[in-house]
Amino acid sequence: MATTLTELVELQKSQLDAWNALGQSVFNAAEKLVNLNIAAAKAAFQDSSESSQSLLGARDAQDFFALASGASQPSLEKLVGYSRNVYGIANGTSAELTKIFEAQMSEANRKVAELIDFAAKNAPTGSEPAVSMFKTAVAAANTAFDTATKAARQATDWAEANFAAAASATINAANAANDAAKAKTRKAA
Repeated sequence: MATTLTELVELQKSQLDAWNALGQSVFNAAEKLVNLNIAAAKAAFQDSSESSQSLLGARDAQDFFALASGASQPSLEKLVGYSRNVYGIANGTSAELTKIFEAQMSEANRKVAELIDFAAKNAPTGSEPAVSMFKTAVAAANTAFDTATKAARQATDWAEANFAAAASATINAANAANDAAKAKTRKAA
């Protein structure tokens, strides 16, 4: 329990450090997203320019459609890659924020335990059942927090696995559609 001015200052300093760490994590994520979006915009512009040049060089309608169907595949793969990068940034930031939050919760739990011990030592005779009940309530709250944290981690793992499966299925479906379009173009020729 903070009983001296030095302890109060130390508590405030740790809170300020936590807020700074949270802010830094958020700004780092924003910076990564901005850089990713700039790179994606540059790549999209370049791809668009190259596709336009390629399509303008088509000799006939079949050649045009073959080039157009072939151009869609890399775009889809880049979109899936972009989505993976955004998800990775969000997931990494979430992990950093969770780590900071858990450290703060651990420190708060330690402070509450100190407070309970201080109260138990200075409590009047006969208040032991109330102090014991309070200790039990704090332990139950900590257990509930730990359970919720584990459930959130499991949900994150599940979402990650589903995202990977969806991305893979999307690319496979696009590849199959692209192959079918190429085969149809070859048959028509």
